[in-house]
Amino acid sequence: MKRDVFTEEHELFREQFKRFAANEIEPKIEKWNSDGMSDRESWRRMGEEGFLGANAPEAYGGAEAGFRYDAIVMEELAYLRAHGLMQSLHSDICMPYIIHYGTDEQKEKYLPRTISGEMIMGIAMTEPAAGSDVAGIQTTAIRNGDVYVLNGSKTFISNGQIGDLFVVACKTDPSAEPAHRGVSTLLVEADTPGFVRGRKLDKLGLPGQDTSELFFEDCRVPVSNLLAQEGQGFKLMMKQLTQERLCIAVSAIASCRRAVDDTIAYVRERKAFGKSISSFQNTQFKLVEMAAEVEIGQAFVDQILVGHERHDDLISEVSMAKFWSTDLQKKITGECLQLHGGYGFMKEYPISGDYADAAVQSIYAGTNEIMKVIVARRLGLE
Repeated sequence: MKRDVFTEEHELFREQFKRFAANEIEPKIEKWNSDGMSDRESWRRMGEEGFLGANAPEAYGGAEAGFRYDAIVMEELAYLRAHGLMQSLHSDICMPYIIHYGTDEQKEKYLPRTISGEMIMGIAMTEPAAGSDVAGIQTTAIRNGDVYVLNGSKTFISNGQIGDLFVVACKTDPSAEPAHRGVSTLLVEADTPGFVRGRKLDKLGLPGQDTSELFFEDCRVPVSNLLAQEGQGFKLMMKQLTQERLCIAVSAIASCRRAVDDTIAYVRERKAFGKSISSFQNTQFKLVEMAAEVEIGQAFVDQILVGHERHDDLISEVSMAKFWSTDLQKKITGECLQLHGGYGFMKEYPISGDYADAAVQSIYAGTNEIMKVIVARRLGLE
């Protein structure tokens, strides 16, 4: 079905990116999955071709073309299963903190290098004892003259090993009541003394994604690296989480589509009882139902994409899209694996990886249970 959400210019951009990805990304995916992280040259090439700055300000090297261009890159990377190259984290989750809340000096210093792919970004929010409860973080940043002395630990940090610049959630006022009023956000460069990279974590899925522990040991961060003002970090993160959750929904639907497409191709070729298993009514019904669910999810996410570019209030809709699309991804990858039979359990078939990769989608950027709490509150149910 033609997606009216994209113009001819969008589709030309998509074709350009698909050609680039076929030549320069797809051949590297197996190595990324083996190494547990992507390579810096790919990031630089993404930057050179304008795929890290499609939605970034022109003044710093971006195209300022709109979020839908970045969504195209997300979709195509997800469809390729190139999960190791976390473009959405870098361009649409981390970079906006600088674009929207950074000082002119911060923008001049960091945006040209992040848009070019020279500097890779990550966000350090989650801690061993604080996940969805951002106000419960224990990392502190105590001001001492013209620096903050940062101490604490973070975990499950994407781009933790390869990243150069991190948005770090911390407590500048540990005694604040309520606790969220003491939360601030700092830009921390990875070569700052006291910044320590911990283990690269061994995960169930997404093997190409670099996920790590980070530690801050009397890490001295210039006061000039504060985003916005002290005590505003919780507010900034809540605002940015809406776009982060939309990014996840965009990728989840694309991953669902790839799982269904691959399974259709598999059942046409696979034979049982003397005929193709695609001729079995159960197989047909299952795939028809999944194909319908993908199209329903796609229509909803596309509608949100348009509203997001208009800056509509979409907190409820994005929360719905995040939990619905990621639950759908888990359901579809499980049913597609079942249709592969025993071969679906073998790692040589990509559906096994899809099944493992889907597991975390309902957890990060706020669990799906938290998404439902948000929607319930906005429906006046609390």
